[in-house]
Amino acid sequence: MRNALCEMLDIEFPLFAFSHCRDVVAAVSRAGGFGVYGGLRCTPEELETELSWIDAHVDGRPYGADLVFPQKLEAAPDAAQDSLRNRIPQGHRDFVAGILRDHDIAFPDNDPLNRAPDLSHSHAGALLEVAFRHPIRLIANALGMAPPQMIEMARAHGVPVAALVGSAQHAVRQAEAGVDVIVAQGTEAGGHCGEVSTLVLVPEVLKALRAAGHAAPVLAAGGIVDGRQMAGMMAIGAAGAWTGSVWLATTESEVSQTFRDKMVAATSRDTVRATSRTGKPSRQLRSTWHDAWEAAGAPEPLGMPLQSMLAIPALNKAEQAADRGSEKAKALVTYYVGQGVGLIDGIRSAGQVVQDFKSEFADAVGELEALVG
Repeated sequence: MRNALCEMLDIEFPLFAFSHCRDVVAAVSRAGGFGVYGGLRCTPEELETELSWIDAHVDGRPYGADLVFPQKLEAAPDAAQDSLRNRIPQGHRDFVAGILRDHDIAFPDNDPLNRAPDLSHSHAGALLEVAFRHPIRLIANALGMAPPQMIEMARAHGVPVAALVGSAQHAVRQAEAGVDVIVAQGTEAGGHCGEVSTLVLVPEVLKALRAAGHAAPVLAAGGIVDGRQMAGMMAIGAAGAWTGSVWLATTESEVSQTFRDKMVAATSRDTVRATSRTGKPSRQLRSTWHDAWEAAGAPEPLGMPLQSMLAIPALNKAEQAADRGSEKAKALVTYYVGQGVGLIDGIRSAGQVVQDFKSEFADAVGELEALVG
C-alpha cells in the first residue's frame, strides 16, 4: 500500500502501534507497521536506554516516539515531588488505604506515594533532545497542543510531528500550529479521550481541516483492533489507523497476566471513562476501584498529577497481589483499554497481530471492490 503517509514515513502498511513496551514497538515495525514508543514514564536516561534498544532490534525499519506535555495541571509543572505529595489530602490517602484493606492488600501508613511524571519544561526539553538523537521518523504529542519547542526541533531534524485530538476544532488548531499528522481519537479509545465517537470524529476532522485549507493526513484512533475496522476508517478518508489497546493483548506487552486474562474475558461494555486514575477523563477496564470512587461518600478525584500519585501505587499493589493468586485483588486490577476490548478473544504475538490486520484489511477491501465491480 502506498499513500501520502506511507511515502512520508517510508512504511508499507499505515498501522500505527502506540505502546509503552519497546518489544511491541520493534516487532510492529519489523512486520511492516509503525511502532510508536510512549516515553511519558521515562527519565532522559531511561528513554536513551529504551530507544537505543529499539534501534538495535528494529532491523532498520522506521519507528516513532510519543511524549506528553499537558498544558493544564492541578499543580505547577516545576513543583518539587515533596511539594506535590504534601498537596494530597489525608482523607484521600485514608480512602485509598481503605480500598486496599477491603481487598486484603496491606497499605502501611508510611508507604511512599508514586513519583509524579515530570512535566516541567526542562524535563520536556531533555526528553526531546534524547529522542532526536535517535533515527525516529515521527514525534507525537498525545495531550493538548504540540508545543512550539517540539515543532521547532522536529523541523530542524526533518521529523514530522503528530498530535492526538478529540474534536475538529482542536485538529484545525494543531494544523495551524504546524502539526503534520492529525490523530483523530474517538471516545472508544483507551486512555485519555474525549466524548465523540471515532466514526463521527474522523469525517468531522477531515471536513474541518480541508475547509481550513490544511492537507495534513488524518489517522483514525479509538476502538480499532482489527483490519476490517481499519479498512472502514480508510474508506471514509483516514490515511491509516492509530492503535493501542490491541497491543496489550500480546505476548510482548508490559501488562500483567492478570490484566491480560481480564482483557480476554471482557466485553465492550466493561470499560469506563473516569477521572479516578489520573485526574483527567480516561478510558479503563472497569474494576472495583471505580466502584469505590463512584460510591456515595467517596471523595472527588484530585487533579493531574496528584490523582496519579495516589492511584498508581495502590493499583500496582493490587496487580502484584493478584499475580500471587489473591482473588480479591484481581477484582481491583484495571488499566487503560478501549471499547474494542470486546473484540479481543486471545493473546497473540505483536508480529502476528500485524499480519492479521493485513489479511483482514485485504479481505474487507476485496469485498468492497466486489460490491462496486
